[in-house]
Amino acid sequence: MAAAGAEPSSDPAAGARFFCTAGRGLEPFLMREVQARLEATQVEYISGKVFFTTRSDLPSMKKLKSAERLFLLIRKQLPIAVPSQSKGKILTELQRLINEDPGSWLKAISLWRKLLERDKKGEKVSQRDLNALKRKVGGNEIVIAKKLKLEEKQMVEESRGEGQRDRLPEESLEQGDALTKTDQLQEHGLQNDMVKAADTQNQDLTFRVSCRCSGNIGKAFPPQEAGRVVGIALMKKFGWKANLRNPHLEIFMHLNDAYSVLGIPLLRVPLANRTYIQTAGLRSTIAWAMASVAEIKAGALVLDPMCGLGTILVEAAKEWPDVYYMGADVSDSQLLGACDNVKAAGLEHKIDLLKVSVTELPLPSQSVDVIISDIPFGKKFKLGKDIKSILQEMESPQYDYFQSSTPP
Repeated sequence: MAAAGAEPSSDPAAGARFFCTAGRGLEPFLMREVQARLEATQVEYISGKVFFTTRSDLPSMKKLKSAERLFLLIRKQLPIAVPSQSKGKILTELQRLINEDPGSWLKAISLWRKLLERDKKGEKVSQRDLNALKRKVGGNEIVIAKKLKLEEKQMVEESRGEGQRDRLPEESLEQGDALTKTDQLQEHGLQNDMVKAADTQNQDLTFRVSCRCSGNIGKAFPPQEAGRVVGIALMKKFGWKANLRNPHLEIFMHLNDAYSVLGIPLLRVPLANRTYIQTAGLRSTIAWAMASVAEIKAGALVLDPMCGLGTILVEAAKEWPDVYYMGADVSDSQLLGACDNVKAAGLEHKIDLLKVSVTELPLPSQSVDVIISDIPFGKKFKLGKDIKSILQEMESPQYDYFQSSTPP
């Protein structure tokens, strides 16, 4: 089985193959984005993943707004055939992922080093932040545990392909704020560890394999067993050492009935975890996608009449700054979370927040250019009979454009 686009160049200037994971339905957004931001070529997608070639550096790729996680591609090929009786053939095919073309692995490791080294030069982490990280988490054991928890949470989110509403239960606002700040400090410390690993010789690298198996191969070979087979093959071929808790390098492998993909995560924390979102609600990737289809133009007035934690407004204001934004909500706790997010993003001069019902907005007719809203529908939010009048209000001539996550 020949690998498709399996040999990344050792010179980033010549272009290399990458892929990003994306939430369900966001693949077209991500394809357009990599073409616009990264001047990517050979852009293609499969469910949940977008592949592309680019000459861009890591700081540029960090700016992707509709991507979940970013990977350097090692191999992408046809699925592994699953015979009805013999596991030995599957074992052989798994080992071939490493033994068939070891040069592609060495080229990928070389490029991984260069990307991290260049990123380190362009984005220094202050010693004060690193010291704060150590005080915050209280030692390496907690850092490792938190990292594993984040990765497990991300795997669940990617498998569901769905984001949260832009609201949180009131009692969880303070807790969510603390976790986000800790995550930001951990990302700095963990990225620094990855950069240090880039200076390590090949034979001194420690690694682990994160594997996802579904379909027929998932029934025949559990992910843990497939990961163990590939891990042993890597140790024999390159002399790397396995470290399941805190490795220098992680190998991501996804096997199913449609394809086999192997890559190296370039960031420990997902791109979708924005550093400027203090209290998380609606998935930032979804908020950005909603704003991107609203055709926001400079000088416009954009309104979110049920803004919740303000994620849509923050994502829109970050991307289209020459616009005036307004958010409204009836909940003090939600507005407090939205205010924290707006301040953390440095957008106080761009976004105004009001405590008012959507049916009582103090706005004159024809004053709003665009309205975007993640309507909090359902039994949890008890809108009931009010939903009809709310939709009628937002679709009235008062607004020139209405974009909602909820079908009218």
